[in-house]
Formats: sequence, C-alpha cells, structure tokens
Amino acid sequence: MRHWLGGDPVATSFFNSLSVVFPKGEAFFIECIRPWQRRAGEKLGVEIREFIRQEALHGREHVAFNRGIIAGGYDVSALEAVVDDVIDAVRGKHAIARLTYTMCFEHLTAILSSATLKNEAMMERAEPEMRRIWSWHAVEEIEHKGVCFDTWMLATEDWSPARRYWTRCLALALISVGFVKNRIRGQIHLLRQDGWSARKSLPAILRCAFAKNGLGRAALGDWIKFFKPGFHPWQIDDRDLIPMGESVFADAASPAPAAQPVKEHEPQQIAHAA
Repeated sequence: MRHWLGGDPVATSFFNSLSVVFPKGEAFFIECIRPWQRRAGEKLGVEIREFIRQEALHGREHVAFNRGIIAGGYDVSALEAVVDDVIDAVRGKHAIARLTYTMCFEHLTAILSSATLKNEAMMERAEPEMRRIWSWHAVEEIEHKGVCFDTWMLATEDWSPARRYWTRCLALALISVGFVKNRIRGQIHLLRQDGWSARKSLPAILRCAFAKNGLGRAALGDWIKFFKPGFHPWQIDDRDLIPMGESVFADAASPAPAAQPVKEHEPQQIAHAA
C-alpha cells in the first residue's frame, strides 16, 4: 500500500525513506560497535550483544518492509545509493569516529522513536501491520538507547572532558544536518513518484515535521538535551514506553529515576576521532 499512514503521502514518505536506511545502516552500526565488545565489562558486554541481536532483527524486518515499498511502485535505488555513500565515507575513518557516528545516529533514532510512540493519534492512522512494525522497532530503539553512548564513553575514557564534550556535540550537529537533508531529499524523491513537484513537496514536508504534533517538533527538546555537559541518554526518561520487566537492559528495565549526569574523566589521549 502506497500511503499506509492514514492515506497521507507526506507522513508515509518520511517513514519509507527512513526504512530504506535501516538494513545497511544497522548492519554498519553492528560493525562499528562489535570491536569494543571484548573491552566491555560484564554488564555492557551483555548489552552490546543484545544490541547486535536487535539491530540484526531490525535490518531483516526492514528488508521485507522495503520490498513492500518497491512492490507499491516506488524506485528507491537513489535513496540506497545515498546510504552507500554515507557508509563508505564513515567506514574510512578511525574506529572511534565510526563509533561516534553510530552513537549520534542512535540518539536520533531513539528520540524519534519516543516521539513516534507518544503520538498515538498518528500511529492509530497507520495500517495495523505497519503500526506493529514501527512500534516494535521504536520500543527496541528506546530500550537500547544507552548502549552506544556507554560504549563510546568506554572508548574515550582517556580523553579530556573538553575533548569528549566538544567531539560529541560537534558530531551530533553535523550528523543531524546530514540526517535532515537526506530525509528531505528522500521524501522529495518518493513524493515525486506520486506526482508531487519539489516546490510542492518541501513546504509540506516541513509542515509535517515541525507543525503541531510533528515528529521533528516533538523530538527537538530531547535533541537539544544531548548538548548538556554530563548528558546520558537515560536522563531522557521514557521508560514508560517500554513494557517493564521484560528487558535485558538494566536501565530500560529499571523503574528508578533517570541516570545521573555522566562524570567525565581526566585525559590522556588515545586516539583521534576526526
């Protein structure tokens, strides 16, 4: 079905363009975090293993979802080429830089997942099977949202507080620009196949994202929180969106208050994250 989100081509195009990213993107995230598993302690090691399992399942589910997009008459080859270009560019960087990219992208997916689950009016408009897929994926993105951040903290434990802070802030800012640009480009590409011009698409995309109840507007506050010194993903406490007691992730399963500010360690330089 072409417009499975309440017959709305613009809202549907956002989720469809995002789905195209997931199979290769989540395989790449696994590639980026796996080398750090052997350095992790018992708790984080278990969580990295479960993160890898979940991301692999997400990728497989979205392969099937993307086949449905193509069966609906859309050509997504241009969107897939963009994903390949981004991954190729990041893959050539240092291991910590790759992990930094993964950590920032996981923050974006977590806050968008939270906004999606909270927007019950939007989700109720979706076709039942599509709602199941996106709700399941969103819950798991929230559930493991601290894993890449904790792994990045481990990888950069010898960095100075200033280097750590400015690296993650600059990285999120730059990655967010690319994320928004590529989602808009992807939506325009899909909407063009529905007969929409770019001039018509762009204002509609921005309204859908940032008008009242838009996902971009709903996620903006949580996006900004990343730039707070001492930030940790579980300071955004949306555990109520996760079925309690069913998670192997300690923070996700705990009804306790959100995590305290992260203590930055004093430095010794171990690697470049450029």
